[in-house]
Amino acid sequence: MNSPAPVAPNISAPWWRGLERYHWFVIIVAALGWLFDCLDQQLFNAARVPAMRELLHTKDPGAIVEYGGYAASIFLMGWATGGLVFGILGDRIGRAKTMLWTILIYSLFTGLSAVSKGFWDFAFYRFLTGLGVGGEFAVGVALVAEVIPDRARPYALGLLQALSTVGNIAAALVSIVIGNLEQSGTVSQTQGWRIMFLVGAVPALLVILIRRRLKEPERWQRVVQEKRGSLGSYRELFGHPRWRKHAIIGFLLAFVGVVGLWGILFFSIDLIRSVLRQSLVAQGLTPAAISGKLGVWVGITLILMNIGAFVGLYGFGPVTQRIGRKPAFALAFLLAMLTTAEGFWFLKGRADIFWLIPLMGLCQFSLFAGYAIYFPELFPTRLRSTGISFCYNVGRFVAALGPFTLGVLTSKVFRGYPEPMPLRYAGLTLCGVFLIGLITLPFAPETKGMGLPEE
Repeated sequence: MNSPAPVAPNISAPWWRGLERYHWFVIIVAALGWLFDCLDQQLFNAARVPAMRELLHTKDPGAIVEYGGYAASIFLMGWATGGLVFGILGDRIGRAKTMLWTILIYSLFTGLSAVSKGFWDFAFYRFLTGLGVGGEFAVGVALVAEVIPDRARPYALGLLQALSTVGNIAAALVSIVIGNLEQSGTVSQTQGWRIMFLVGAVPALLVILIRRRLKEPERWQRVVQEKRGSLGSYRELFGHPRWRKHAIIGFLLAFVGVVGLWGILFFSIDLIRSVLRQSLVAQGLTPAAISGKLGVWVGITLILMNIGAFVGLYGFGPVTQRIGRKPAFALAFLLAMLTTAEGFWFLKGRADIFWLIPLMGLCQFSLFAGYAIYFPELFPTRLRSTGISFCYNVGRFVAALGPFTLGVLTSKVFRGYPEPMPLRYAGLTLCGVFLIGLITLPFAPETKGMGLPEE
């Protein structure tokens, strides 16, 4: 079995030169699917604390963080399950068809989260939402990777990931608007988080565009016609030593990023709530005013986090093209570990939010551009969606332990410390996960300058 021949890059023109109108259409549709996917994720992060406070009927910060961690873990397990199932379907029935179903699923059940009565039905809706969220990434990345010319592929995939921050920022703006409405009394504390989830049902409209114009990649159609091996088969993925090795390496790399994001970074929002709540209570504000102000600051935090994320996501493409996939990952893992530890220890007031949060977002999110660029280069067309889904989503089954562990560390291990020290110590402890990525990289193949493998 021969490795793909290196593709000679034409560095005399910008990467987007030569892209046709349909190429841009594919990038836009895939970007919309993923940014709406991210909108749902960030709405959940913004609404998690008030939702737990109401559904659990408690104000105990330890219980709120603990059950918020459980909800995040259940969502990640749904994400992983959906990713594995829809990854196979993406190879068997097509990228475009599968994308349509994933968007419908995550939109519908995000909306239904708004009518939750207790923790367990809320967790059930989050699991079902995760099914669609998990499936969308692999088929969207495979679609762009197979349609866009080789030279432009890393940059287009980096742009795809960078545009996901638009969805994240949209969720932040929703949080700010809801926070202001709560402060004015227009919306009650029990209504605000429910309205956020109703907003998450809007992406269902995107399926109309997908059904009308999006075509399956010619590369995938050619493989289907030639019947070169089984499509979307885990038996074939793990039956060949090369693809098996790539799948295991990809899984370990993705596991690190997912734990970092969902088990540490997104809980910086809870840390900020805890830090700011103390000063707001000391000012003698009413519970409604405190809730509203915290909602606004959560929105500001998410915007700053995603400004940094956009730079990191888009910047990973040029960096990895210059120094290689493995060195770029190594740099990202190291910086993510250092900046996240710094953020959880030194974030002590409003002023710190404006520099620590963008820095953490830049370094941690950059890894996910790496996954979008690197994973399609590890697998042949007939196994590409399956392989990407395995790497990205099996990692989530194990990574679901991240928020679960943070919740247990916060509520059990470090419970005796004054607020917000339990969350600080828990975040610092989990930063050690980035070392796993650094240990894995020596075993990973370098794919810079290589075309997508076929066999």
